[in-house]
Amino acid sequence: MLGKVVALSLLLAITAPMTAHAEGGTFPGFRTEMVAANGAKIYARIGGSGPAVVLIHGFGDTGDMWKPLALDLSKDHTVIVPDLRGMGLSSIPESGYEKWNQAADIRAVLDHLGVGNADIIGHDIGTMVAYAYAARYPEKTDKLVVMDAPVPGIPPWNDIVRDPRLWHFDLGGPDMERLVRGRERIYLDRFWNDFAGTPAKIDEATRRHYAKRYARPGAMRAAFAQFRSIRKDAVDNQATLARKLPMPVLAIGGAKSFGETEAVVMRNAATNVTEVVIPESGHWLMEEAPGPTISAVQEFLKHN
Repeated sequence: MLGKVVALSLLLAITAPMTAHAEGGTFPGFRTEMVAANGAKIYARIGGSGPAVVLIHGFGDTGDMWKPLALDLSKDHTVIVPDLRGMGLSSIPESGYEKWNQAADIRAVLDHLGVGNADIIGHDIGTMVAYAYAARYPEKTDKLVVMDAPVPGIPPWNDIVRDPRLWHFDLGGPDMERLVRGRERIYLDRFWNDFAGTPAKIDEATRRHYAKRYARPGAMRAAFAQFRSIRKDAVDNQATLARKLPMPVLAIGGAKSFGETEAVVMRNAATNVTEVVIPESGHWLMEEAPGPTISAVQEFLKHN
C-alpha cells in the first residue's frame, strides 16, 4: 500500500503546484461562522456537501493552510475548517488549551452545524487535537488522518521529546511574551526554516500572512499555551492506551521530518494504520508538497 501511494504521489507532484499560499480567512464557495463552543468562539469555514470532514491546523499556520485540500474535498464532502482556540480568527480564552478540551471545541462546532459523524484530519498541533477527538469521540469518528507530529504520551514519546529542536514545548510566560512581542515574524521564521525540507517553499506572502495573525493581541500567549499544555496532554493520552482507536487511521510523515515515525506512533494507539511518507517534504506538508499530500488523503478517504 505504501509503495503504491508514494508512487502515485511522486507522479502527481510533477504537475501539482509547488506551494500553497495563504489568502485570508475565507475560501471560494465557503461560508464562515463564529461559533460559540465550549467557552470559546471558534471561527469556522464551511463548504461543500456530502460526508463531513474536519481539517484541524497546527502552530505556525491557521485554518488557511488547508485551502487546497478543502477546495478539493468540497467536491464531494462537507468540509469544516476551524481555527483552534486562541489562533487565527478564533477568540483567545485565558485557558482550555489542553487537547482533550479542544476536542470538545471541535465537537461543539459540529453539534452547532448539525453534523454527527465525520472524518478528522490534523497537522502539527492539529494532529494532537485530532487524536484527542478520535479518542474522546470514537463513535463519531469515521476515519482519522494525522500529519507529521508526535502525539503526547504515545510511544515513542519519551524519545521524541529528547530532540533538542523541541525546546519550544516548554517556552512561555510573560517574559517570553515580551521577547517575542513585535518580533513574531522572527520567532515564526525559526519554525518555517528549521522544520521545512525546503524553507523557500514557505513563501514570503505566506509568512507575512501568518505573522500578522500571530501578532494579534494575546495570540502568542495562546500559542505558548498550546505547547505548555503538552505535559497534561501526555497524561491524558496515556490513559487512552488501554483501548486502541478502532477507526482506520492514515499516518502521513514528511520524508525530511517525522517520516515513518508518524506511523510508528499511531500503531501504538490504533488497530488499523496506513502509512504514507511524502518524498522530499519536511514538516510543512501543505506548503511544501500539497499535490502528493492531497492525493494521499483522497486515496485514503475513498478506499479505506
